[in-house]
Amino acid sequence: MGSAPAILIVDDSSDDVLLLKRAFKKTGVANPIHCVKSGREAIAYLKGVAPFEDRGKNPIPSVILLDLQMPDGDGFEVLQWVRNKFPNGGLLIVVLTRVEELRKINRAYSLGANSFLTKPGNPEELQELIRIFSGYWLLTNRMPAPENSGSLSPGNYAEH
Repeated sequence: MGSAPAILIVDDSSDDVLLLKRAFKKTGVANPIHCVKSGREAIAYLKGVAPFEDRGKNPIPSVILLDLQMPDGDGFEVLQWVRNKFPNGGLLIVVLTRVEELRKINRAYSLGANSFLTKPGNPEELQELIRIFSGYWLLTNRMPAPENSGSLSPGNYAEH
């Protein structure tokens, strides 16, 4: 695992993932970025099970950018799983979605989301959103510490 904490993007839209990666690059965020396309893949990634068992290639992220509406396990399921596994926090979870319904926003927060952002409509707005987010994240980032180790062993973490 490199010295820079990883970012995990959980989004089924390849267009949105591409725009996010470009925005991170343009704003100078050099952290490794990993992507999965469903809630089930996100949980498998975080558990470190196949095909994500190599923690050198698939490190535990410090930040998760999470879409809510995906096939095969939605963002709410991921939030609930993460907050059960990491009850004391440690993972910064930013819901980044096109959903603007108040009840879904409230549900995301009640399940442990740290922030809820609506995906901007154009690349310039997204780049500005990433610039603001990265400034916040760099000030508050800490590596996670799971409640029980399982396949997420404490040896996989380092304070940054």
